[in-house]
Amino acid sequence: MRQAAAEQDHEDDDGDDNAVRRCALTRARRPKDDLIRFVLGPDGAVVPDLKERLPGRGVWLTAAHDRVAEAAKRNVFARALKTEAKVPESLAAQVDRLLADAALSALALANKAGEAVFGHAKVEEAIAKGRVLALVHAQEAAEDGCRKLDGKARGMREGSPAPVVRAFGVDDLSLASGRTNVIHAALIQGGAARKFLAAAARVERYRKGSAAFANQNGSDTDKE
Repeated sequence: MRQAAAEQDHEDDDGDDNAVRRCALTRARRPKDDLIRFVLGPDGAVVPDLKERLPGRGVWLTAAHDRVAEAAKRNVFARALKTEAKVPESLAAQVDRLLADAALSALALANKAGEAVFGHAKVEEAIAKGRVLALVHAQEAAEDGCRKLDGKARGMREGSPAPVVRAFGVDDLSLASGRTNVIHAALIQGGAARKFLAAAARVERYRKGSAAFANQNGSDTDKE
């Protein structure tokens, strides 16, 4: 009986974008944005469905690297779907890459919309004009350079620190911007920039793991 109820929870939808789902691993109910949907592909392999558009019955998991890895080890997908499911050993890493690619695509769109600037000098100029929504530093960026830009941005925001994204490497930022050796970038106010920020935040939460959800309503503690 509990199994049937659990499966129904995976796909319940009240037609609201804020609909909740139950994590198949922890049993915690969360907004859809805090979870990732998985389906079975034609070959019976588990496939991440980040856009929630793939056909078939779905399994929802908390969007955290450690939860996806644990679900793969504990055969959660097969139990939830009541059928054999092939789980790639690299599933957690695959989800990470898909989330990162989605965020970088959003950054490329922000760049095309004129809502992102790249390079230390351009970032400083944007800060001086009070136009910065958030800063982006490559993972390889020197700490001293990051602190200086962060401090300047904080000063222009009357002590309020600008959000900082540091989830991507130089190669990723360079590819998204169409430039070479991108170490620093700044986001300018706009819808495309905000979409990138939301996507980048999802990447960072996923990599932090279940600890990122520990202080939210609805504990992510395993309830099975």
